[in-house]
Amino acid sequence: MADFYQTLGVSKNASQDEIRKSFRKLARQYHPDKNPGDKAAEEKFKEVNEAYETLSDPEKRMQYDELSRLGAFGPGAGGGFRPGAGGYQGFDPRMFQQWQQQGGAQFDVGDLGDILGNLFGGAAGGAGRGRRRQAERGADLQADVTVSFDDALRGVTVRVPVEKQDTCETCRGSGARPGTTPKVCPECEGRGMIARNQGPFALSQPCPRCHGQGTIIEDPCPTCRGTGVQTKTRRYNVKIPAGVKDGSKIRIKGKGEAGLRGGPAGDLYVRVRVESDDLFERRGDDLIVEVPVTVSEAALGATVRVPTPGGGRVSLKVPPGSQDGRTLRLKGKGMPKLKGGHGNLLVRLRVQIPGKLTKEQKRLFEQLATTLADPRSTS
Repeated sequence: MADFYQTLGVSKNASQDEIRKSFRKLARQYHPDKNPGDKAAEEKFKEVNEAYETLSDPEKRMQYDELSRLGAFGPGAGGGFRPGAGGYQGFDPRMFQQWQQQGGAQFDVGDLGDILGNLFGGAAGGAGRGRRRQAERGADLQADVTVSFDDALRGVTVRVPVEKQDTCETCRGSGARPGTTPKVCPECEGRGMIARNQGPFALSQPCPRCHGQGTIIEDPCPTCRGTGVQTKTRRYNVKIPAGVKDGSKIRIKGKGEAGLRGGPAGDLYVRVRVESDDLFERRGDDLIVEVPVTVSEAALGATVRVPTPGGGRVSLKVPPGSQDGRTLRLKGKGMPKLKGGHGNLLVRLRVQIPGKLTKEQKRLFEQLATTLADPRSTS
């Protein structure tokens, strides 16, 4: 049996996200739609799906890793115990106890059948019957969309293209040519599982002929070549709400990749990127804008017109004695909040010092200077 980690090209410490990304990449690479008539690619595609089915399930992955440490999938895998009418036969408890003392799996013999059954479809507990692989939910997908600051301010509907594995429209996911039906697999007699020696165990594993389906497609669908899925580009209208933040994700239920063996489709997550604005800086639901004022306006106070998001202007009173960098708040003039209301508009004053003075301005400043205290004086 192939090493599932090697099949997916990931390390044994790979995260679920790394496993998912590798699976999607390999599934597209070896999909029959992209490799028509290539039996090797088709076989690889099935191996990748089989590996992902185990490693994408945290519980199955943990049990697979535990059995790997016992040597069930390593070199020299040979005879062992076999499933029979009373469960697993030919098992030497002393050998199993020795593996545990050497740092192997820490569970008792009575639990072993449950672990093997959970991982491989199980023959423990009765006559090696096994069971077909269950329906599996499709993978979630993510798409990125970029909107302007104004679109984020008002809200917008965008059309998002998504390339994904979708249910074949010709056979509706059965994999069989329309008008025909899959046949019961003669090798596993429809169970989807067969017993094979793996290290010290005889494990119930997916049937290699039907790949765990329990059925064989003798006349494959000409569109999907028996896989039941197609690579398609779908386009979805996605409503971006007013006030959306950069990096927000919008979930569209059931628009991810098609499920396996009749399972439900995954979800689509649309990540929104919001472009920056030349005038306004955003902090959460608040906006910051810098407004220039003259020296006299800052010193004496004044009423100035301030730009607001969306193109409007409002009046703002600048208090006398305002310093450069002072921030004044206009309540409710910021970005819309997703749950109602608006943030604030924070107005940062920038006092403009004249770069070139007329003679009259210079005279007035000199006159003013004689009345001002030295700001550097310590007294």
